[in-house]
Amino acid sequence: MFTVIFGRPGCPFCVRAKQIAEKLEENRDDFEFNYIDMQAEGISKADLEKTVGKPVLTVPQIFIDEKHIGGCDEFEAYAREHLELYAR
Repeated sequence: MFTVIFGRPGCPFCVRAKQIAEKLEENRDDFEFNYIDMQAEGISKADLEKTVGKPVLTVPQIFIDEKHIGGCDEFEAYAREHLELYAR
């Protein structure tokens, strides 16, 4: 399972999403992630809208196996329900 997190520097929700992904990567053999700094890569919210298919108003924007999950809260809920986050 491969996760991509699009975030921005200084965003507390981006930091939180990255921490969750790091915990999952540490506890699961089947989880990998890549954090993409949108500012450093020159990616805008408008660029993400093309992939997501709807307006992107906030960051982070998170994809698991190319499926759009949403932001940090949605990612954490998904990880709790499907990836046993905090179960160990």
